[in-house]
Amino acid sequence: MLRVEGLSAGYSELPVINDVSITVDAGQFVSIVGPNGAGKTTLFKTISGILAPKAGRMQFEGVDLGTVPAARRPHLGIAHVPEGRQVFPSLTVMENLEMGAFTEAGRRNWKDNLERILTWLPVLADRRAQLAGTLSGGEQQMVAVGRGLASSPKLLMLDEPSMGLAPTIADFIFEKLLEIRRDTRLTILLVEQRVAEALESADHGYVLEAGRVVLEGNNQSLRANDRVRQAYLGM
Repeated sequence: MLRVEGLSAGYSELPVINDVSITVDAGQFVSIVGPNGAGKTTLFKTISGILAPKAGRMQFEGVDLGTVPAARRPHLGIAHVPEGRQVFPSLTVMENLEMGAFTEAGRRNWKDNLERILTWLPVLADRRAQLAGTLSGGEQQMVAVGRGLASSPKLLMLDEPSMGLAPTIADFIFEKLLEIRRDTRLTILLVEQRVAEALESADHGYVLEAGRVVLEGNNQSLRANDRVRQAYLGM
């Protein structure tokens, strides 16, 4: 589904990510883990078109993303749930979800999508008329996930969904992501610092350090790797 080959990108002449290659097949749950500053968010911003690559290629379902403007990429089926949630604080929960449904598929499937989102995340039904800016951090993260799902994505990219959340709320978010995947077989690409949870959930994972992929493999091989165990799992 998604092929990234030799990607380099950054915010100045000095790239943040260098020669990064990843593959995400349809239906997979793929996790990208690594320390702060490794380039994980930069990678997501480049895939979604916020940043222009300095080198490399990106393909989504055979389409060269270099030929697709950022505003059109959600219409291909790429949904980016950004770091820090970034809800629209002055809009209600329902209005935030409607903002996610701006794609052709999102508008076409709005009724069914909304029903499923409110089933998976029932707190959003209870808060539907509440301003998003008045919600707790965990509730805002649920809004951000729901907004992404409202676009009818083929690929859901989640950037640090547990950031700033209490462990119990972060665990709840992970559980819901797994439930959504079980129900829909949605393809998920996750960036996350909670390495144990991210790898446990994943079919395949990548370890990004200093802008480069230093390890990759299935969840069992990565969790058994001495480098991962020592640096990220505290073993």
